[in-house]
Amino acid sequence: MKNAAAALCALALFAAAPARAEILAALNYETKAGVTPRREGIAIIDIDPSSPTFNKIVRDAPLPSDFVAHHIYFNRDASKAYVTSLGRSAIAVFDAAKLPEEPQIVPVPDCKVGEDMVFSSDRKRWFLSCMGSSNVIIGDAETNRTISVISGEEPGPDAPARPFIKHPRGLTLYEPLDLLVATSTVNPADFKQAGETIALIQASSGKLIATHKVSGKPSPSGEAPVETAFVPRRAPHTAFITNMLGGSLWRAVWQEQGKTFALSPAFDFSTIGQGMPLEMEFNEAGDRLYVTTAKPGALNIFDIADTARPKLLASIPTAAGAHHFVFSPDRRHAFVQNSLLNLPDMSDGSVTVVDLESNKPVGRIDVLQKAGLNPNCIVLMPKWRGGEED
Repeated sequence: MKNAAAALCALALFAAAPARAEILAALNYETKAGVTPRREGIAIIDIDPSSPTFNKIVRDAPLPSDFVAHHIYFNRDASKAYVTSLGRSAIAVFDAAKLPEEPQIVPVPDCKVGEDMVFSSDRKRWFLSCMGSSNVIIGDAETNRTISVISGEEPGPDAPARPFIKHPRGLTLYEPLDLLVATSTVNPADFKQAGETIALIQASSGKLIATHKVSGKPSPSGEAPVETAFVPRRAPHTAFITNMLGGSLWRAVWQEQGKTFALSPAFDFSTIGQGMPLEMEFNEAGDRLYVTTAKPGALNIFDIADTARPKLLASIPTAAGAHHFVFSPDRRHAFVQNSLLNLPDMSDGSVTVVDLESNKPVGRIDVLQKAGLNPNCIVLMPKWRGGEED
């Protein structure tokens, strides 16, 4: 009887014990500038500050050293992971359950300097922006073969105005308007050749609809719009755009009658001593906007109840090169990856843990930094991402 009672007591204690804390994220990395031999790969790291394996690599695998992996994406049902390449005309495709091992390198001949990918909700197509070849690729999400190429050269100064694509980087699919938005950022061969427009594409057909200038300055303004993000559940349809080199946030409001956007400046980051705004994300209610800035490195939080007048609530210092970020499943923490293309003064190599209740940095993930590596992207592994992508 004593043994049985002891067993029952132990079982009760085991049942009451909390599950081991863990949040796993995938980070693709490369050696810091000037470090030889060059290597790159993908590491799966525990980023949960309460976990006993916090700041530890739990899995790691190399990528080809000339791939120059840039962004990691999961498809709609998170069964596959896609990695874009700045170095090859290709994408790497993984079985998500095997990430970071056994990639299939898929050629995409019409794409140079592959940047962003988005996936249609019917799971049939993906779209890939190609900053070096100035086009957008439509691919088959089952076979990963190219279906078609969207391109359009900028008209000359004496030619009639027409929609065009130029060095597209950011790519956003907004299906309520059947719209694909591509930002014209920079010529990857010469960053001094910076764009100033967004291109609107009909997602269902791949037809170029319009090109909008995202600047109030004379052309060429060199503003380099980099990302577009639509405010969830907002009427009229409203998006924000980050101008990387212009250091500004712009607002775009859909005009249903003309099937176009009305654009206006929303915030100037130079007023708070920051530059290079990059990534954006919203809270679940859609009344908060989070924006990273790479110089000197911060996560900014805006109240956007009135989208025409974003109100800065907090500017949280992270580290040089603040770029991509993810939220913990409970939205208590944000994890900001600090590195932008190995650029000088923007490649700290760490990940900053931000407490979103106190709006303060509370931790640092530096396992890659200590190894002389820079993370270029951070995404949560499927178990911690929630449901299917919106």
